[in-house]
Amino acid sequence: MAAVNADRKGDSSQATLIASESEQSASMPRYATLLFALACGMSVANIYFAQPLLDRLSSEFGIDYSIIGIVVTITQIFYGFGLLLLVPLGDLLNQRRLVIGQMLLSVIALVIVGTAANSIILFAGMAMVGLLAVVTQTLVAFAATMAAPAERGRVVGMVTSGIVIGILLARSISGILTDLAGWRSVYLVSAAIMLVMVGMFYKVLPRVERKVKSLSYPQLLGSVLSLFVQERLLRIRSILALLIFADFSILWTSLVLPLSSAPLSLSHSAIGAFGLVGVAGALAAARAGKLADRGYGQRTTGIALTLLLVSWLFIGYTEQSLFALVIGIVLLDLAVQAVHVTNQTMILPLRADARSRLTAGYMVFYSIGSASGSIASTHIYAHYGWGGVCVLGASVSAAALLFWAVTRILD
Repeated sequence: MAAVNADRKGDSSQATLIASESEQSASMPRYATLLFALACGMSVANIYFAQPLLDRLSSEFGIDYSIIGIVVTITQIFYGFGLLLLVPLGDLLNQRRLVIGQMLLSVIALVIVGTAANSIILFAGMAMVGLLAVVTQTLVAFAATMAAPAERGRVVGMVTSGIVIGILLARSISGILTDLAGWRSVYLVSAAIMLVMVGMFYKVLPRVERKVKSLSYPQLLGSVLSLFVQERLLRIRSILALLIFADFSILWTSLVLPLSSAPLSLSHSAIGAFGLVGVAGALAAARAGKLADRGYGQRTTGIALTLLLVSWLFIGYTEQSLFALVIGIVLLDLAVQAVHVTNQTMILPLRADARSRLTAGYMVFYSIGSASGSIASTHIYAHYGWGGVCVLGASVSAAALLFWAVTRILD
């Protein structure tokens, strides 16, 4: 394919960034990194607001406990569609317009969920929320392009930390707002905040002038599959993403059920507060990007996957000790975030002109894992209780560690 120049005329008050690997040498400003992290965290939180609300949604819409996880699963499935259909556009279109457009549509989707009168409208709104939340991955690829090669791991680590922190804080925010003003307020407040973020991005989001491939949309989507065929590292890291995020969802989707039931019977605010505990692990894992920059990506992965397995030993005592649960949450979130940051730091340099497509392909596996973990965990809880959920989580962790070890031996 012949390369063409994508001319983008911007206001003189806004920075014009050149996103070619040879020309990008200046460090990405810290304020820009933090802004990207904030936007990613706010956007991805929309997917996870429902997790502490499953019992409320089950009651209001008459959905049985054994299948209420479908609310989260639908969101994750459409998130996967968005990854495949929307994120690759970041390699073809103006990323600034793509980000702002998706965030505006997200506002509409959130209002639909917040005003849903029946389960059909609720599911439709959740599907839209999931589809459009992939703006986070457009932002990750955008940040990786803006960053100098030597600092790419650090920048990706910080932005990705914003995503994981957003996921975890979503539970706390969701629980507090639900106790104060009902579950609908969660989505309506989020819609208002997203609208404010659109205004901020319109004024400060950098315009990018770059070289792009003259691909048609079908060719663009087909090239995502081609990348999987061509890049072994992408295949390996994508499978690890599927397994670790299945584990992540197994815990966080079903955790509200034992905590809200007797004998614990915690409030939504208290349940949401456990998300704050997970933030400590996510922040600690932000350093994983720096370690990957220094060539320690495989070692970091092995240690993190071991901690992921160990975390379930503590989580298994949730009904006897909330302190044990806290330890398990910190270890699990630390491990998942460390592997995720390392994965992205290792795959994004593979093709400088295809970072959005690399991100899309990788995150499709993330979405499959998250959706599978969500529906499996609530089903297992309904039939085997919390002990069954912990056995499932530990089994997935062991599979991830074994898979990584085998790929290392075969290298």
